Amino acid sequence: MKRNTVTDIPSPDRLKQHKECIAFHEAGHAAAIYLNNKSRNLPPVYFQIVFKELNDDTDHNAIIFQANHDDSIARVEGGRLIQSLPGSIDSLAHKLIDNNEAMIPLVKDYLIAFETDIINLLVGPLAEAKRVHSRDDEQFNHKLVNLGALKNYGGGSDLALAREYLESFSTDEQLQEKKLDELFSGAFEFINDALNWKNITKLANYILTSNKNIISCEEVVSLLG
Repeated sequence: MKRNTVTDIPSPDRLKQHKECIAFHEAGHAAAIYLNNKSRNLPPVYFQIVFKELNDDTDHNAIIFQANHDDSIARVEGGRLIQSLPGSIDSLAHKLIDNNEAMIPLVKDYLIAFETDIINLLVGPLAEAKRVHSRDDEQFNHKLVNLGALKNYGGGSDLALAREYLESFSTDEQLQEKKLDELFSGAFEFINDALNWKNITKLANYILTSNKNIISCEEVVSLLG
């Protein structure tokens, strides 16, 4: 769960907005990991939010970041319910159930965890998008912010990881896209819930005011309650 982007050399105001975008992006991920998992009765998972130093000077190295999979301005470490993706969820499910029908509830729980991980990935760039649209007094909806638009809100690596998940879901690309659209709608629902957005905003403000390079899972849980 990385926030990566390419930005021009910003003015002080532009840099402030850039920091705000990063804060909302990572707050979206972290709030979803805690609140979304909790609402679905899934087990808690460890995570922490890690930031690179963003200085207020105009040095190129301090304010220009490369948009590639290996470099990131900020990231959530941990937080995934599914640590290792299977080659095929269908084959895994059939294997487990064929050996023991009592495994059916566990297979269902696995599928819920699988989908929740993807939603939590998509919430990050959506939180950034909603903040940007709100700041610019623009509407925020599926038409204006679709899956393809997530790359404009630091979501390139998040979307790439979501697609890795879906390759385990099915080899049928149309089915993958259908499932991704469904889970994208789930991420939108999470973001548009008033209490969830209040918590994301609360965490983003904490990130901005604390000025820490690492924010622990315990801090997030204590803040969001």
